[in-house]
Amino acid sequence: MDKSRIRELARNNIVTIMFVVLCAVCLIFSGYSPSYVAYELFGRLSRNMFIVLSLIIPIVAGMGINFAITTGAMAAQIACLLVLEWGVPGIAGFLVAALLTVPLASLFGWLIGKLYNKMKGQEMIGGLVIGYFANGLYQLLFLFIFDNIIPINNPNLTITGSTGIANTMDLSREGGIASSLDKLWRLPFSQAVLAFAAVIAVILVIGYVKNHEKNSKRLGIQLGILAVAAAVCQTPPVKEVFSMVNVPMITFACVAVLCIFNVVIMRTKLGQQFRAVGQSGTVANASGINVNHVRIIAIVFSTVLAGWGQLIFVQNMGAFQTYGAHGQVGLYAGAAILVGGASVVRATNTQALVGCVLFHLMFILAPAAGKNLFGDAAIGEYFRVFLCYGVIAVALVMHAWSAGAKKKKRAKEEK
Repeated sequence: MDKSRIRELARNNIVTIMFVVLCAVCLIFSGYSPSYVAYELFGRLSRNMFIVLSLIIPIVAGMGINFAITTGAMAAQIACLLVLEWGVPGIAGFLVAALLTVPLASLFGWLIGKLYNKMKGQEMIGGLVIGYFANGLYQLLFLFIFDNIIPINNPNLTITGSTGIANTMDLSREGGIASSLDKLWRLPFSQAVLAFAAVIAVILVIGYVKNHEKNSKRLGIQLGILAVAAAVCQTPPVKEVFSMVNVPMITFACVAVLCIFNVVIMRTKLGQQFRAVGQSGTVANASGINVNHVRIIAIVFSTVLAGWGQLIFVQNMGAFQTYGAHGQVGLYAGAAILVGGASVVRATNTQALVGCVLFHLMFILAPAAGKNLFGDAAIGEYFRVFLCYGVIAVALVMHAWSAGAKKKKRAKEEK
């Protein structure tokens, strides 16, 4: 590999490289044991990965990071309130909330998509403003409309001595949906690896059988790598690191299904339209694609998926702040996917998952590292919040710089 290629790779992945270095430094100075870090990390990944993956489709469709997924989170929290009011417990309540989220988030996504079509090129800024505006309507709904215009009969959901919904919605009470998805099937890490390896092997074999151009050598290499990885995870040192981890299999299966969905939909006609619109709306329109319609579909997909992701998040937590749990969803998810090497015009499943790991690893390690280095845990807290916004700023600057460089290159070629 020549030096120019290495420089290009480094430049395109500078944020990811920076975070890998920072995470390594923070791990050294945090004082945490690897087993504790693994335990905390898996807890965060199980409740955050789905939301981060919901950002991919709008990015591919050329709309940048959909910061308006905040409205999808609001739809999920409205659904949670209704399920708690109706007293539908456990996994049944979770599924009812997921069904209720679809029409609510679809409506919000459709309205946002219509608005985005009026502000092409400014979708990310528009998404942030929409999130703030929607939050005002959400506050009105929960403080005044619920328990005043729409009666709420469950006393655990309302403010004692006043009207409106309580500040904290406890999902662990009787009739709640706390851990309803996570506790369906849990396995120790080593067993979970074997289970997922078996499923992946079956998928690879099925793909090989259905593929007209059968490449047995490639299949053998893939299965060999899979077998080696599974075997390594059964060794005593690896088992020791992940000794505290119990993997919620159904939750991670949902994440895997979303990854497969993102891959499959990009191979359909609709997925090709997403790519065409993302590459050039003008060319796509000239090709007969209804650009505005495709953009709306992309935002609806993203908003609904984000709503489901928020449901996974709150059931894992067991409770959430009624008026604030959705506030940072868009920023944190956007920062996580950018950390993985995605840009505002290109994103993949791998980048989303890697970014989620690095971003939340930093969240775990930074306070302890800050305390040990500077004697104050608050420094680590400030540092990770600064990085959340800084990563987004760096990504936007690099995108603008890259677009400008390409524009200059085209101008020189035309001359």
